[in-house]
Amino acid sequence: MSVTPAVEMRGVVKRFGETLALDGVDLTVPTGSVYGLLGPNGAGKTTSVRVLTTLLTPDAGEARIDGIDVVADPHAVRRRIGLTGQYAAVEERLTARENLDYVGRLFHLPRSRVKQRATDLLERFDLADAADRVVKGFSGGMRRRLDIAMSLIAEPSVLFLDEPTTGLDPRSRLGMWDVISELAADGTTVLLTTQYLEEADRLAEQIVVIDHGRVIAEGTPEQLKSRIGGAMLSVRIARPENRERALGALSPLCTGQVEVSPDDVAFSAPIIAGDGVVPGVIRALDDAGVDVLDVEVRKPSLDDVFLVLTGHTAGSEEES
Repeated sequence: MSVTPAVEMRGVVKRFGETLALDGVDLTVPTGSVYGLLGPNGAGKTTSVRVLTTLLTPDAGEARIDGIDVVADPHAVRRRIGLTGQYAAVEERLTARENLDYVGRLFHLPRSRVKQRATDLLERFDLADAADRVVKGFSGGMRRRLDIAMSLIAEPSVLFLDEPTTGLDPRSRLGMWDVISELAADGTTVLLTTQYLEEADRLAEQIVVIDHGRVIAEGTPEQLKSRIGGAMLSVRIARPENRERALGALSPLCTGQVEVSPDDVAFSAPIIAGDGVVPGVIRALDDAGVDVLDVEVRKPSLDDVFLVLTGHTAGSEEES
């Protein structure tokens, strides 16, 4: 028996004038899972979320939430979803409790239910002590937690988190990761867009990499890392004028393209790990007359995967 996916896109295309933001995106998110949608700014992540949440109409293809077409029946879709955008959509002049009450009224929920939901969510998101404080005085982390609480007031089956930790300090980001993990443990389907590769690695069961409006890779974090194979070599040399000599010495030792940092002194590339790798690298660079400051061989990260797949780092391009 087939199970209806929580989120589904088939051949979705979206244009903004001459810009092709989505170029035939396919996506399937099973119910009760956490999916990470990765890509640099301008890759199509936010546009995909806006199509799925009925904020944009696709030019071609189909998008469904719990089997409901987002174009044919947007009102039914909106009753099933929650959305937290890149910036906290809270009303600063209201208290935390009043913000939750306001959203509950927009959903036409019974007042008794809204009151109970607000109390439960304030407790769950560690905001009970600040429930009756005006939001204007909240920290960035508190605003973010309240924003997610507001998106959960109507108990959505699917929650969209569009870069939920952007602008947060490291401590607040870790706290938000705990919140997202708890939501997933409770059975909420979560589609998470992020530029933070460590975030996706920790939270997402499956990851979709999107670039230039197309899905270019999909799999678990470990499956994506295995595409690089072996390990990653990192080298730092003393002088940038030796860049070309360093490249000539490293390229024959590596299994893929050698990436060079903007300052021309740091190099990274996939390599087959084994005994003697580091001494061999040092000898090759020494024979080429290149002074070495540091050599490291390590397991590949999602950052390495992203760089190999797209040719650039996450967040390296601006949103159109």
